[in-house]
Amino acid sequence: MSTPSPIEERLRAALDARARLIDAHELSPYRPPTGPVWGTRRIRRVASAVAVTVAAAAAVAFLLLSGSPERPHPAPPARDPRTSSPATSVPSTHGSPTSKPSPTSPPATPPATSTSVPTQP
Repeated sequence: MSTPSPIEERLRAALDARARLIDAHELSPYRPPTGPVWGTRRIRRVASAVAVTVAAAAAVAFLLLSGSPERPHPAPPARDPRTSSPATSVPSTHGSPTSKPSPTSPPATPPATSTSVPTQP
């Protein structure tokens, strides 16, 4: 075996001296706490549990009530009528002659007219 280094010798001597300071009385287990100290710990523990429960319930209630229908919802974004598919509509039998086209359907294009006069042979 090799000889121990000076640092190792010093550490062993310090640990040995510390171990000699401890006797059998100091190795006996401690008694559990009694009296008002144990009661205040329980009270603090129960009070903190109640506070956490109340905070969680308040957070859940806030989240559930914040989405109420009374608040106006934002309007959906507008779409370009040229890129959307045309809506198909069924003509109604109750239609009035002054009915207006629906805002979702594209306006009807007028029929093409010819300005030239046909020639006869």
